[in-house]
Amino acid sequence: MPTARSRPVTEMLTLPGPSGPLEAILDIPQEIASADDPVSQAAVICHPHPVYGGTMTNKVVHMLAKAFNEFGMPTVRFNFRGVGASAGHYDEGRGETQDAIAVLDWAAQRWPGARLSLGGFSFGGAVAIRAAVERDVRRLVTVAPAIRRVSVDRLPAGDWLLVQGDRDELVDAQDTQRWVAGLETPPQLALLSGVDHFFHGRLNDLREVVLDWLRGTADA
Repeated sequence: MPTARSRPVTEMLTLPGPSGPLEAILDIPQEIASADDPVSQAAVICHPHPVYGGTMTNKVVHMLAKAFNEFGMPTVRFNFRGVGASAGHYDEGRGETQDAIAVLDWAAQRWPGARLSLGGFSFGGAVAIRAAVERDVRRLVTVAPAIRRVSVDRLPAGDWLLVQGDRDELVDAQDTQRWVAGLETPPQLALLSGVDHFFHGRLNDLREVVLDWLRGTADA
């Protein structure tokens, strides 16, 4: 599949959410923005913990969006309730899951018939797992998902990549590996050597891992 390496067309949005408006950023690859063909796939991306400064402009979230864009997908990054201009208050992952579902529903209406993907980092990774169970999500990409901070009781059915740094100081890599090994249908685990929680100096490695996996799922 061709990749979109030019800067995407970016638009600031206000989307309907269960607790009020949600602030969002839409990034559309230029060749899609200028084409008349209907969009066949799109992605929604969830940011890290709201209480600890997580927003939709986080560098890992931005790199996830870039990987999906290069694969040829429009992406929607959004601020959870109570973050930036999004209405509402932090709800320990429960309400944030409903926020993610609302954005998925918006994407399904914006691009009828498109196959949706969902990504998330840290707190947003765990929220993405929860939301993917509730909607038809073709691909799920979770980066250092905070599965011990946000309860994850059910697991999604689509293709799933989990990226984890082995020097993560916030999400224990060994615990994540044990959790994955115990799942009946585990995700593909990409364990990156020497990588901390925020992928300092390794963001392009993250992008390449995600993009290679997306290409592999397309080939399959």
